[in-house]
Amino acid sequence: MFASFRRLRRTLSVLVLAALAASAVAIVGPGPAHSAPTRLTRVAAHGKRGARRRPAVDRRASLRTRSAVTAPVSGGHWIATWGAAPQGATPGNLSMGGFDDQTLREIVYTSAGGSMLRVRLTNVYGSRPLTVWRATIAVPRSGAALVPGTIHPLTFAGGLPSVTIPPGAEVLSDPVAMTVAPLSHLAISLFVPGATGPATNHFQARQINYVANGDATQRRQDSGFATHTQSWYFLDGVEVLARSRELGTVVAIGDSITDGVGSTLNGDARWPNVLARRLGALSGDSLSVVDEGIGGNRVLNDSICCGVDAVARFQRDVLGQPGVRDVILLEGINDIGYDRSTNPLNLPHTDVSALQIVDGYEQMIALAHAAGVKIFGATLTPFQGARYWTPANEAKRDAVNHWILTSGAFDGVINFAAAVADPVDPERLAPQYDSGDHLHPNAAGYRVMADSIDLSKLLGPGS
Repeated sequence: MFASFRRLRRTLSVLVLAALAASAVAIVGPGPAHSAPTRLTRVAAHGKRGARRRPAVDRRASLRTRSAVTAPVSGGHWIATWGAAPQGATPGNLSMGGFDDQTLREIVYTSAGGSMLRVRLTNVYGSRPLTVWRATIAVPRSGAALVPGTIHPLTFAGGLPSVTIPPGAEVLSDPVAMTVAPLSHLAISLFVPGATGPATNHFQARQINYVANGDATQRRQDSGFATHTQSWYFLDGVEVLARSRELGTVVAIGDSITDGVGSTLNGDARWPNVLARRLGALSGDSLSVVDEGIGGNRVLNDSICCGVDAVARFQRDVLGQPGVRDVILLEGINDIGYDRSTNPLNLPHTDVSALQIVDGYEQMIALAHAAGVKIFGATLTPFQGARYWTPANEAKRDAVNHWILTSGAFDGVINFAAAVADPVDPERLAPQYDSGDHLHPNAAGYRVMADSIDLSKLLGPGS
């Protein structure tokens, strides 16, 4: 009975706080010419201190720059070490029903290390205020189990243990004094005491994550984490206070080939992971790497399954990363192939031209250069034999790749297509790099892609 009373009291508190958060939305005037009006929302942090105001986003989630503090501080500077582009709830996934009185334990893989960290939570695609009653970060041991003595609480707004995030908003935790090893795993546990509604998520994690009933944020064992999922929920990024040798962040934006589809589950074998390991092995200057790929994503069109298009999300997912210095763009194969799709989840099934894709590239190049960020264009990899290959679509890929290689519009070019193509038939993936669907590389293919990147170009002077 006492447990039921506590849950009822907690639920009532959540409803009151949600109502307060929902009423704290103000409309301000339009921003730059390429943006729509920005909404300012007050994020309700639970306790005696006042609330923190943070900017939110509209449905397209592209027109707001994160307000994270990136200026140097004593002992280092803040950069992104991990990220996952947020998506709306996806049919067939736990995100559709959301969560209620449950703890999510989610595993992420860092690129750069640091002496402190902070975590970004997101309710960008939520339909109601999201309350996180308790949150922790720790070092995982195996499965959902944690290494003893590594659990650290996450707090908000200067030390408060709980926070309510309005729909369309994100929140950054307080800094946590926790040494983060480069190229290591972290376990982030979030307890949501009430019904969340459809959950903002990242569908293709290529990582097993865990769900338990009740507040299990302090639980070291994996007992009770009976539900397994291969998506991330309510997580947008992890930032670290890095040393001076980490010059900044490389952001990889793309589709499922950047998201790592076809790579080993729990293997951290996406090409951005391999790139992070190459950079981490350097003895001198280095960079962190953040993967902002979304499976099924397109340059030019949104879809239910596969997120906001790359042009629309570029400001948030790329330029909003703390410390962003370089961008690698690999996207367009779905724009070419979705004219052959019959899946209602990836509507519209448009027939776009190579010139339209190039126009999207040019928009992203302009945004990057306006922000003083270098952007590298990667050639579209072979896909003959895949379900949506046709001679006409191959001609589009050739035209797009020719423009990438010869236009001089990018700050540099990465020839991923040449790295994984079959030397005998360059329109196909080499058999040793094919995951089996003739579209996505396997772990060996992703490794070859990352190895083809000239690190000196990424580490060179800014644009």
